[in-house]
This record gives sequence, C-alpha cells and structure tokens, in this order.
Amino acid sequence: MNDNDRHDDGTTAGIDDDRTEGSAKQMGGSLKEGAGKLLGDEKMKREGQADQAEGKLQNAWGSVKDEFRDAANDSDESDGA
Repeated sequence: MNDNDRHDDGTTAGIDDDRTEGSAKQMGGSLKEGAGKLLGDEKMKREGQADQAEGKLQNAWGSVKDEFRDAANDSDESDGA
C-alpha cells in the first residue's frame, strides 16, 4: 500500500480500518476456537467464540462508517465539489 491509497480519515482505499481489524479478529477467534476444540480446552474455545463476536461487531461498525462516508462523498460529488 502506498500513501495514495490512504484517505484523510484514516481509511484505506474505501475500506474502514475497523472492517479490516474486525475481520482479522474473527479469523483469529476462529483459529482459537478450533484449537480449543482440538485440545479439549473449553476456556480457549469460549475465548475464540468471544473474539469472533467482537470481530463481527467491529466489522459491522466499520461497514456503517463506510456507508456514511460513501453517502457523504456521493453528496459532495452531486453538489459539484
């Protein structure tokens, strides 16, 4: 990624950082849950499930921010800005 891909609001190429981080948390949680199942570690399994839920919420929040930013950009473009 180069500097031209980063926007003033901290987003990258139209995708909010919360979406990226949320997806990573979901993936890590899935791996942790799987390891917990494999090892018979109920605590690790539950932690993985919690990480996945947290990642899903963070990803959803990033999506909401993307929608608002896109709507604002569309509004700016239609105003001739």
